[in-house]
Amino acid sequence: MAEPGASHSADAPSLAHLKSAVIRKPGLDDRGSVFFAAIEMTRMPMILTDPRQPDNPIAFANRAFQDLTGYTEAELVGRNCRFLQGPETSRETVAELRQAVQERRAIATEILNYKRDGSPFWNGIFIGPVFDEAGEIVYFFASQLDVTRRRVSEQAFRQAQKMEAIGQLTAGLAHDFNNLLQVVTGNLEMAQGAVTGERAQRQLANAAGAAERGAKLTKQLLSFARKARLEPRSLNLNALVLNLAEVAESTLGSTVSVRLDLTPRLPAVTLDRTNLEMALLNVLINARDAMPAGGTVTIATASVHVNGNGRARNLPPGDYVALRVRDEGEGMPPHVAERATEPFFSTKGPGKGTGLGLAMAHGFVQQSRGRLEIESRPRTDGGDGGTTITMLFPAGHGTAAEEEPAEQKAILRRGDETVLVVEDSDDVRALAREYLESLGYRVLAARNGEEALGVLGCEERIDLLFSDIVMPGSVNGLVLAERARTLRPTLPVLLTTGYNEDLVAEGPATPTMDVLGKPYRKAELADRIRSALDRGARAMPAPGEPHHG
Repeated sequence: MAEPGASHSADAPSLAHLKSAVIRKPGLDDRGSVFFAAIEMTRMPMILTDPRQPDNPIAFANRAFQDLTGYTEAELVGRNCRFLQGPETSRETVAELRQAVQERRAIATEILNYKRDGSPFWNGIFIGPVFDEAGEIVYFFASQLDVTRRRVSEQAFRQAQKMEAIGQLTAGLAHDFNNLLQVVTGNLEMAQGAVTGERAQRQLANAAGAAERGAKLTKQLLSFARKARLEPRSLNLNALVLNLAEVAESTLGSTVSVRLDLTPRLPAVTLDRTNLEMALLNVLINARDAMPAGGTVTIATASVHVNGNGRARNLPPGDYVALRVRDEGEGMPPHVAERATEPFFSTKGPGKGTGLGLAMAHGFVQQSRGRLEIESRPRTDGGDGGTTITMLFPAGHGTAAEEEPAEQKAILRRGDETVLVVEDSDDVRALAREYLESLGYRVLAARNGEEALGVLGCEERIDLLFSDIVMPGSVNGLVLAERARTLRPTLPVLLTTGYNEDLVAEGPATPTMDVLGKPYRKAELADRIRSALDRGARAMPAPGEPHHG
């Protein structure tokens, strides 16, 4: 339906044309007149209402209107149009229509109406009064147009724009927040090693726990924004679910039972294991919260082939592996399900969740070139309800044997080499220096990429470049690493970041450079620094060959 003031389609006569035609036509009440014949034959849904009767009932409805709404003429004639309204119909739009009818003036608008079977549709409606030759109103004429497809497309576009803006904002905030967390967690860790009092240790432990929760929240924000640092590898999805089942049972509690429905011989998937486990646990926690009285949660896997219908779901045709979580909860009404993946949207009430669980899972699945789908049926009196969350991932070739993650080394790995630390945050740079010097390393420091290049050009011995990625100026960490390797081809590089925009821009493949995410602990830094140095030592030229640094 055209907006007010815009041009109408060929089937929609303007009010001025309608008036002039009616004024010149005698016998308006004659159902066999050309006027009624024209309305009946047009493909545009049209009705006439009679304002001379109480409640302005429908006096005539053409065949196109009956096809649009699903009602027969006998069910339409004699009723006011309000029966087309429903629970989501805008009260403000209804008020505007009523006021226009009362003032006997034309109006064009769009309103959410409902068909006979209860399905909603957006109705582009034009209403205008029809007068006789004496200037007396005899009918209201209303043309209709189903504009649902356009409205849904516009709504989806606006939603995508909003989510992209929120994603950019949250990713930027996460970068700054990770730097702050690095300083907080690092200083707490050093304080725990220096303080001996039981009470002080307990207080430091509480603070460290809060910082850990903050770090987890930041990871969820980055996952939602599709800026998380992913390290994908070939996984056996069934083996991962089996390994996680025991953790899931303890997390969900005694009132919730976990049922597995795993399809054998699944194709391998190439995914980041840690983020996948976090996404699955978040979905399981949502399922638990949807069943306060308890119930069964089913974790299922399946092979899925997406054909032409997949394009409508923004997935290219091909083979996929589905990971599904079904609960027996209350279900979600459509307006809640539509917003379920929005960040911070929650129906759990204050203090019962951040509203980031499904947002994080949705972001991770999209970043992994898959799709998250929600099917929910609200529970009715005596009926079944529940929600199914499906995560679809591209299938790989063959099957993968699940490898157990390597255990974290408890011993701090030390050294005496020279490390160039490049970090624009004074606090983070000071913390990295203190960490490394306590491990025996000699530390050189630079505040940005340009300063680091100067150090690389004049210092005789540098064994490792340890640099932040996101820094002010034209030389960020990635550019610095490339220029450093031009100056010193065998120089090992370890990058660190709390924000992954530059890395994500390179696509789903993992960059060749080693990257340590913020916030990091001393033991993790010690291990990664030592590993990078050892790799660099193996890459050094044999004695007698030319080399730099």
